[in-house]
Amino acid sequence: MPRSLLAVTLRRAVSFAAVVAVPFAMPGALHAQTAGTITAPSPLPWPPVATFSILGYDPATGEVGGAVQSRVFSVGNGVLWAEAGVGAAASQAIVDVSYGPQAIALLRKGKKPADIVKSIWEGDPDPRPVDWTKYGRQFAVIDAQGNVAAYTGPKATEWAGDKQGQFCTAQGNILASPEVVNAMVKAFEETKGHLSFRLLAALEAGQIAGGDKRGMQSAAMLIVKKDAGVWLHNDVVVRLQVDDSPEPIKELRRLVEKAATQRRPAR
Repeated sequence: MPRSLLAVTLRRAVSFAAVVAVPFAMPGALHAQTAGTITAPSPLPWPPVATFSILGYDPATGEVGGAVQSRVFSVGNGVLWAEAGVGAAASQAIVDVSYGPQAIALLRKGKKPADIVKSIWEGDPDPRPVDWTKYGRQFAVIDAQGNVAAYTGPKATEWAGDKQGQFCTAQGNILASPEVVNAMVKAFEETKGHLSFRLLAALEAGQIAGGDKRGMQSAAMLIVKKDAGVWLHNDVVVRLQVDDSPEPIKELRRLVEKAATQRRPAR
């Protein structure tokens, strides 16, 4: 390739890489060019999963699951985890998605939620302490008997915190105030009917209390129970995602109500 063409190609590549890197760049993380050599940057993290979520259990049906809302695209893609007869987990804020599968594996072994939260966090090697620290993680677990535990790191963006109730735990970060999680627990405990409507009521109450300070964009819900899905050998009672909407909780309600019309009768 002629030198002039090579130089143009390299300049274009550097310009494009810089444009891609800027939205999520930390200081000093952009490409560097020294003595004609282009140095690739280290991978940059996504923005924190600033959100509020609730995990809940229904002792009358044995169903367990969770719901979440956030001002990020497709929040359901990495926050909620659940297994029938085992329990559920939520991993958010400065999120490490591996927390979810780790929690389900330990629940399967009969570990208590409080012990699971402690052991997973302590075992986190904190591979990015500067720009994605484990001290900013938020993590909650509920087992198949409704026992709950949660952790909110001191470096999760304020307001951040969690609150436990009867068969539920609510947690969130970048929230308007502590009233968001307080309202969620209250709504879950006071709402009657199927678990999906109780989880939904919690999200609605959290949003009314101020929700995510940045606004709304996506929501999701996951509920499981052994063989309770609409097809053979299906443990998924509800799996719903609203990936991008100006009113994701309103749209989630529409989907929950639609799902209720085809739900298998309780056994």
